[in-house]
Formats: sequence, structure tokens, C-alpha cells
Amino acid sequence: MNAATIAEAYEAICAEVGPAVTVVAATKYVAPEEMAILAEAGIEVVGENRVQDMQRKHELHGDRFRWHFIGALQSNKARIVDSICELVHAVETDSAARRLTIPALLEVNLSGETSKSGVEEIEIEGFLERHPGICGLMTMPPFSEDPEASRPTFRRLAELARQHGLTQLSMGTSQDWRVGVEEGATLIRVGSTLFRS
Repeated sequence: MNAATIAEAYEAICAEVGPAVTVVAATKYVAPEEMAILAEAGIEVVGENRVQDMQRKHELHGDRFRWHFIGALQSNKARIVDSICELVHAVETDSAARRLTIPALLEVNLSGETSKSGVEEIEIEGFLERHPGICGLMTMPPFSEDPEASRPTFRRLAELARQHGLTQLSMGTSQDWRVGVEEGATLIRVGSTLFRS
């Protein structure tokens, strides 16, 4: 990985999305010792999928980054995440939500795919009543090579957020982040777009 190349890609995305959107660098495939290159490149917010990997990276790099957890959160790992991160992107169980003191986003399954995590639309209101720390929504649309295929899913998530008075929307990855931003994303999760160098 090359810091200058990553910085160029990161700065281009930040300039395109503007200050209202947080660019989260998804670092699942970045080795702990390579994280320093991201700091050199100016990346501020990193998103980790695995608690064990995040712990190791945090031990080495600590406050050089703001940490988000973007994977499926198991309730038995929630306290570790709570102690390191400023935001969790994908809460879907009461047991995990109960263990958090930091803000979190509720993952919603809008595709109906059994392979996807998240609550159904009908469950949102009850979940929010039980867990007032939820500040927004997150979703993963069905995979498609065409970014436009994600638009109906993102548009529906934005509608649901407005209905429930939520301000944060995590939607869009390296493949479809532009569509996510057009539909109201406040957070995007990008990995390969930054690190393909």
C-alpha cells in the first residue's frame, strides 16, 4: 500500500461527498502493521468487521483513528466494541443493543434475503422504543454489479429514517457509495476503492 495513492483516493471521495458525509475506511483486509500508512494518508475514521482484529489494531494505533464497528455485533463482544468505538453500524439484536453505551445504527433487512442480517421494517418501531441509543439505520442491498440496483433499497431506508426521526444513514460501499450519498447517506464504508493500489 502506498500512502500517497491512498491519500489521493481518499481526498477525492471526501471532496465529492462533502463534509456532511463521513467516509469510513473499511480495513478488514488491512494488516495491523499497515494501519500506520492509513494515518499517514490522512484517513480519520476506520471501520472494522472483527472484534479481535480491531483490538489488535487499536492496541498498536489507538487514538490515531476514530473507530467504527461495521460487522455483525455479537452480544458477548459488545462491551469490547463499546470501549473502543464511537459508533456501531449494524446492531440487530436486543442483547447487543443493551450492552452499548455508544450510539448505534439499527441494521434493517430490506431485501428479504435470508442470508442478510437485520430486522424487518415492521420491527423498527419496537426496537427504537426499547433502545433509545439508536441514532440511525443501516442496510446492505442485494449484490449487483450495477450501482443503480441499490437505489430503491437506499431510498426506502432514507424514508424509514425520516419516518422515525433518525438522522444517521450508513449505506453505500466501494461499489455503490455514490448512489448511497445521492439518496441521503451520512456514512459510507469504502475499502477496495481506497486500497486497490
